[in-house]
Amino acid sequence: MRTRESVTAVIKAYDVRGVVGVDIDAEFISETGAAFARLMRSEGETTVAIGHDMRETSPELSRAFAQGVTSQGLNVIHLGLTSTDELYFASGTLKCAGAMFTASHNPAEYNGIKLCRAGARPVGQDSGLATIIDDLVDGIPAFDGEEGTVTEQDLLGAYAQYLNELVDLKGIRPLKVAVDAANGMGGFTVPEVFKGLPLDVAPLYFELDGTFPNHEANPLEPSNLVDLQKFTVETGSDIGLAFDGDADRCFVVDELGQPVSPSAICAIVAERYLEKLPGSTIIHNLITSKAVPEVIAENGGTAVRTRVGHSFIKAKMAETGAAFGGEHSAHYYFTEFFNADSGILAAMHVLAALGSQGKPLSEMMAQYNRYVASGELNSRLANAEAQQERTQAVLDAFADRIQSVDHLDGVTVELEGTDAWFNVRASNTEPLLRLNVEAATKEEVDALVEEILGIIRA
Repeated sequence: MRTRESVTAVIKAYDVRGVVGVDIDAEFISETGAAFARLMRSEGETTVAIGHDMRETSPELSRAFAQGVTSQGLNVIHLGLTSTDELYFASGTLKCAGAMFTASHNPAEYNGIKLCRAGARPVGQDSGLATIIDDLVDGIPAFDGEEGTVTEQDLLGAYAQYLNELVDLKGIRPLKVAVDAANGMGGFTVPEVFKGLPLDVAPLYFELDGTFPNHEANPLEPSNLVDLQKFTVETGSDIGLAFDGDADRCFVVDELGQPVSPSAICAIVAERYLEKLPGSTIIHNLITSKAVPEVIAENGGTAVRTRVGHSFIKAKMAETGAAFGGEHSAHYYFTEFFNADSGILAAMHVLAALGSQGKPLSEMMAQYNRYVASGELNSRLANAEAQQERTQAVLDAFADRIQSVDHLDGVTVELEGTDAWFNVRASNTEPLLRLNVEAATKEEVDALVEEILGIIRA
């Protein structure tokens, strides 16, 4: 039996994540596998596909999880090394539940699990994780039936073929593509997916290494993009792509080495979907640029705003029948990909748009850069109480300037007489308070960031 505090410290709003040997170990993961299997069995599932990334602890933890799953009578399909989106592909095409062992962009000492139902449907706090927590705290009843079986399957080739059927890149003009895999799973999937296409790939850090010897696999942090920015220019590439550790996110750099805003990627992919599926619903989370719903409206679509986090946006995709969903963190979700996110599929859409016209990427994307954004700025605070107190202090300081405020995810404030807005919200995975600011000019953004961080960090 475990304490609720110890369990909820690692089972977050939409995944499991912690430091191996401190927060999680093989025994805890095996119990989590058993609890997940009980939940899935109660819903009529019989099989769980399990994949893992290149972290040193991933093979052992995935085996421990499989042991827990089979102890509860469910069968396991071991996929071995996979990207997270390849695991979602397996769940979608094999019509079975899934578990991906990865800590995504977190440092090497971390690991975790992303869980899904058959068809890559999400398992979040309100859709199963709370039940798993209860089982781990109360103790998991033994299963009195037969143990499940374990088989192995390699789906990399089928996954690559599926993606290439979704986005046809064979007829585009030849492009040189710099790719920074950050020693993560992009180094495993990119060569297979891009094989035989008119793409001259310049690889950077493709060696699988869960210690991340070159830089952390978190392209949301600007310092981790520096190598790709330089490499893209040096190699004369038309575009640069940076993947996070489990390759479900992709960041883009233009031919000048300048980062392309993930909001701009949301906008151009949304535009492509609205051309293909007129009048579609497009999801965007609440920290994407105002340009995203503007582009959706201009192209005849319906924009739906949602919370940050993959389980929330996937649920909204299913609820609304949306064609596409985008987050400013560079998670992109696709109706033909089981409403799941795929970094490489997003990249393929951008490559298709770039390769079907003659402008360089910087010129092609200019129309989507309508505002200036701060990027996500994090402040580490002691606890949830401190986060709430600082958030309220920000609201109090801006009381006479607020045009509107909503509480969909933290607080989002629109300011009177200006295009400026900001969002302050607590992280779902770390003890951080996150700030995003957008305005018409850099000067406005800088002034707001200085004022708000001054309050948060006081």
